[in-house]
This record gives sequence, structure tokens and C-alpha cells, in this order.
Amino acid sequence: MIGPRPASPRDVKFTRRRFLGGAGGLAVMGAPFSSLAPPDAGSAISLPTPLDNLLALIRIQASLREEDVPWWYSGVIYGAEDGKAPRLLFGFEGMEMYWMRHLAAGEFELVGHTVSFLKDAESGEWLGEWRNPYTGETLEAPAAVQGGGAGRGFNYSEKGIRPTPFIEQMPEKPPAYRVLSGGGQVWLSKETEYPPGMAPPRLQRQTMSCPLDAFNNPAIERLSTQFASTVFMPWRAWMRMDGRPGHLIWHAAGLKLDSVESLPPSYRERLETEHPDKLTARPG
Repeated sequence: MIGPRPASPRDVKFTRRRFLGGAGGLAVMGAPFSSLAPPDAGSAISLPTPLDNLLALIRIQASLREEDVPWWYSGVIYGAEDGKAPRLLFGFEGMEMYWMRHLAAGEFELVGHTVSFLKDAESGEWLGEWRNPYTGETLEAPAAVQGGGAGRGFNYSEKGIRPTPFIEQMPEKPPAYRVLSGGGQVWLSKETEYPPGMAPPRLQRQTMSCPLDAFNNPAIERLSTQFASTVFMPWRAWMRMDGRPGHLIWHAAGLKLDSVESLPPSYRERLETEHPDKLTARPG
């Protein structure tokens, strides 16, 4: 890191009593909590403050330590036109690499990047070219690469989760999400906060899951998490839809990995060949 070490999450009063305080189940600020069974003393979830919500979210999504946090995922993409059934267009496989920067006490910035490669929806083979079923045109199928470094990520604080470059343009909204527990698991569901002015439709709903006992143990700073996500977004420019009404629906599932060494070999080989700079999200 550049400059003096910012306050650590350990500098925040984040004790087991604070994290679990109370035996009730309704705990998340501004969002409902559901349980498949009455909570007992060992399984109750209590997140009574925005700070509790924030730190719990960081543990399940990334890590309370400053380190690389890779996620692997695989999914499918549909095309949707008004009045017609969605059409399966292609599959995809990718990785998101996170790094949670520590800023002032109780404030963080999530930086990182995403690299997704398209696949044939039926065979699962990597796509080099793709025939657009709407236009009949054969097109190059590029990788989807995005992300940003320090100052271009998402600011996480008790005031909300907002894209850092647009933090002054977005209202304060304390972190809130829906929580469900049952069968020894906990699920957190939330929507992504997008910068203002992005073309509609644009919405992402993500659900992350981990063992309930680990979630209730604040000594675990980086939870082992699985996820599923659905995204609505406009046609991609490279598809050359030329103003055709409609949009894309992405659906993916995956999990947090210990390191990039755990990536599937075929994906990791392509990532190392084409985007070797994306193997870490450590701020420069």
C-alpha cells in the first residue's frame, strides 16, 4: 500500500457480543430476515447496526484482510425481446478478483476486475466467432473485461455502497440486504448499486451463501462463500443490434476460491495467456 496503514477492521469495536448481541432473529437494518426454524442460542443472527451489516457483508463477499479474493463462476446468457420467450444465446465462464482496501476507520473500497469468456451454449467450447440469430451476422466474440484500481472501485461504509467516482452524486443509504437461514446455511441477497446515467435496463440481484456457524463467528475474516446472480443489461455493442428492442439476461453461479491456483485449468490457461495482468487485484 501507498502511505501509512489505514485503520484495520480490528480497530473497529467488532466483538462477538457486538456481532451476535441479542437472541432475536430480525437483525438486518431495513430488510426482512427469514428462518426455516426458530433460532436457538447458537444460531441466532443479529446485525443491529449499519456497521454490523457492513462488516458481515465484507466477510461474505470478500475479506476483512487486504488480499486477493478470487471468485469463479459459470453461466448462460439469454436474449429477450418484447412479447417473445427469451432465447439462449451463449454460455460464459469467468473470474472476479476482489481486493478490499482499508480506508478510514469503518470505511473500505472494493477494487478489482472481471474477465469472462463466452462459450457455445450447447457444447461448452470457447467461442471465437458467434452467429447472431437476430441479424444473421457472424461476429467476433470478445472477452468481457472490466474493473478498476484504487479510486475507481466501490466505497463501502455505514453510509452505503457507492461507486467511488460517483460517491457525491448518490444518496447515503446504509447497507441492507435480505437474509435467510436454514439447514445450517445463511443466504444474503442484495442488488448492485450502479453509477447514475447508465443505459437501462440494468439490474443485478445476487445471493451469497455460507455456513451459518462460520457467519456467526467474527474471528473468521474471510468466509467460504457460494453465489448465484441474475443480471439484466442492454445488448452488447459488439452484437451490432442496431437499435433492435430488447436486452440481455445473464445468470451465473460460482464460489469464492482460496487462490487463482484453484481456477479450472482451461480457464486459468486462457486467462494467463490473454490477460496475465488480471491474476491479482493488488492496488499498484
